Amino acid sequence: MEPGNETQISEFLLLGLSKKIELQTLIFGLFLSMYLITVIGNLLLILAVSSDPHLHTPMYFFLSNLSFVNVCFTSTTIPKMLKNIRTKNKAITYEGCITQIHFFLLFATMEIFLLTVMAYDRFVAICHPLRYTIIMNPWVCGLLALMSWMMSALNSLLQSLMVLWLSFCTDLEIPHFFCEITQVVQLACSDTFLNDIVLYFATMLLGSVSLTGILYSYSKIASSIRRISSAQGKYKAFSSCASHLSVVSLFYCTALGVYLSSGTTHSSQSSATASVMYTVVTPMLNPFIYSLRNKDIRRALRRIIGMAVLYGPIVLGLKKYA
Repeated sequence: MEPGNETQISEFLLLGLSKKIELQTLIFGLFLSMYLITVIGNLLLILAVSSDPHLHTPMYFFLSNLSFVNVCFTSTTIPKMLKNIRTKNKAITYEGCITQIHFFLLFATMEIFLLTVMAYDRFVAICHPLRYTIIMNPWVCGLLALMSWMMSALNSLLQSLMVLWLSFCTDLEIPHFFCEITQVVQLACSDTFLNDIVLYFATMLLGSVSLTGILYSYSKIASSIRRISSAQGKYKAFSSCASHLSVVSLFYCTALGVYLSSGTTHSSQSSATASVMYTVVTPMLNPFIYSLRNKDIRRALRRIIGMAVLYGPIVLGLKKYA
């Protein structure tokens, strides 16, 4: 694009997943349902972990952090999408778009770090069970979480500030349901070479380091499980990391596929549709994956639901007569 077409902009247009008017009601209902399930499911998981002393362990500490990140991750994009469909207004302010980019990258990067740390936690628990409480002590767990937040914040701040330096033309339509950074950079009139280099370098670095750590951890876990003599022991060891492995596979297979192919594919609509898997579906499924395979989580959830059923009518009755 020619620099002469640059202009001061105040907003972008989010084209969403489909331009067909008859599909907007269906998309609204579907995404509203998935968002509510994501928020309620992850908040229940956090409540279950925080309310049960038996779940105050490193694994559940990182799991509750992951649930919090999932709620924030989906809340960065879905409410704005629902508002745009409801009001039939596709606009998002320039400041709102940059803010959305910043927090989307923050929570996406944090999820990557958390999945890596959780793999390391399972590696220590299975391969070094006698030293688990010593290695994964509360100070180490807090430090790992803090470092993850700091590196995530640094990455998102750098990327969003670099977008601020760009100049944009009159074509401000983003073929996505949120301000996806690669789509926004492609709309710029100014030179985006540095943005592209930093974006792909950060993506490759985060992806390769995280995947290397996860693959290394699970290779050691597989070796340890093979050395277990009893079938019951093997099943118990595998079941403790099966949920995490399922979430990792779902997240990385979709997220890395979308980002690595974004520079070669000419179908932005297909990339937007595929991104739903890791931006919406994965955070929604995480509570179900972890709770359905974990009897401790199920027990804590049953106790919470039981207390709500037992004390709910009592509270309502007291309010009625107050």
